[in-house]
Amino acid sequence: GMSISEATQTLQTMDQMLMKIPEVERVFGKAGRSTSPTDPAPLEMIETNIMLKPESEWRAGMTWDQLIAEMDAKLRFPGVPNIWWMPIQTRTQMLATGIRSTLGIKVYGTELAAIEDTAVEIERALLKDPRTAPYTRSAFAERTTGGYFLDFDINRARSARFGLNVVDVQDVIVAAMGGKVVSQTVEGRERYNILVRYAREFREDVQALERVLISTANGAQIPISQVADIKFRTGPPMIRSEDAQLQGIVSVDVNDDIGVPDYVALAKQVVADKVDIPTGYRLSWAGQFEYFERAKQRLKILVPLTVFMIFFMLYFHRKSLVETLIVMLALPFSLVGSTWLLALLEYKLSVAVAVGMIAVSGLAVELGLLMMLYLDIAWRRHRAEGRLNTRADLAEAIMEGAAQRLRPKLMTGMALFMGLVPIMYTTSTGADVMKRVAAPMLGGVASALILVLLVFPAIFAFWRGRGLPDGASRPDESRVQ
Repeated sequence: GMSISEATQTLQTMDQMLMKIPEVERVFGKAGRSTSPTDPAPLEMIETNIMLKPESEWRAGMTWDQLIAEMDAKLRFPGVPNIWWMPIQTRTQMLATGIRSTLGIKVYGTELAAIEDTAVEIERALLKDPRTAPYTRSAFAERTTGGYFLDFDINRARSARFGLNVVDVQDVIVAAMGGKVVSQTVEGRERYNILVRYAREFREDVQALERVLISTANGAQIPISQVADIKFRTGPPMIRSEDAQLQGIVSVDVNDDIGVPDYVALAKQVVADKVDIPTGYRLSWAGQFEYFERAKQRLKILVPLTVFMIFFMLYFHRKSLVETLIVMLALPFSLVGSTWLLALLEYKLSVAVAVGMIAVSGLAVELGLLMMLYLDIAWRRHRAEGRLNTRADLAEAIMEGAAQRLRPKLMTGMALFMGLVPIMYTTSTGADVMKRVAAPMLGGVASALILVLLVFPAIFAFWRGRGLPDGASRPDESRVQ
């Protein structure tokens, strides 16, 4: 736990250190819960909202990741791990998963002490193991024990000898420690309760509390120590439970160098190798990566279904298995550009990226179908005119279908390409998600356009050139005459 004075001092120190960073315009932080009675935040939970200056006023070469790393290095306080999130993201994460970090490891069991020991072992393993240490920004196990409580053990037998019952003693304890409303003050149209209780120095001193007087039934006053034992004891500051089991949480913040699903795979290996889970205890991995895992299971069905539907519609339209397979080659062509652009932008695989890759498959097939259409039209016309006797004639037909119809192909590809470019430069709300949808589409359209223009004619020539003899094209009869 953390006292009010210590939390206040820590909060002020954090605000002062953040204000020294040139990119920070202003800082506002709070410790503990808000005025909402449904906010369960403990006193040691500090939330700091940081308003940054416009990016044009940042230091030269400063990036978002570098700024986060600099602020994180300045705010290294013992027992206070840092989680860097957007304000709305923080709320949605806490509402959706119940944890206050990118990744949470929930420890379930029957004894709080054993839960804490297991959670601390997990914390140490993640911070020290070379497999996860480079990617772990912070890891902190909630201490399920360690809270200090002042207990009044009321002795019923001794209370009865003085004509007192338990309620009489409890009323005095409540008034002395928690306070009691004795009156109201009226200030204009406002009314305020007047609450009376012992001063802090008396409430924190056991010997002073033992001298608190209680009125007996016959009017005599006796110290409370004669009817109750007062002791400081340790215990859990907060008890978590889920699925009818006690729970402890290890909060983990993951660096941006690795995707959370990849980190979870490494962390599970580390925990399995380094942590001994007691019998009857279990772990649960929580965080927004759970949504990614569920979406990945759906995509395992949707992606093959999408490819099959594209193949079926192409075959239904072209009535040729070979032509359909050639057009379907546009799919891997588009994945080449998508992968390269994602790597260049350092975008990790996410649901938005997967949606973009599914969308680009349709665009790539559109480009491939357009090229195949013009190649087939030119080939059929040359065959109908009797000008398709050698491979040289085939090359002439392919040149006509590919090169002489280059403008509509480029217009189609560039229209798709230019429509996606503005998304990559937007900075409005939701831009991060839209960029991750548009990036694979942008790279996929670019690579598909280039490879379709270069590779499709060669594949078409190999396919249609089987059985044709080599040799020069027949001279044009009009020229002979």
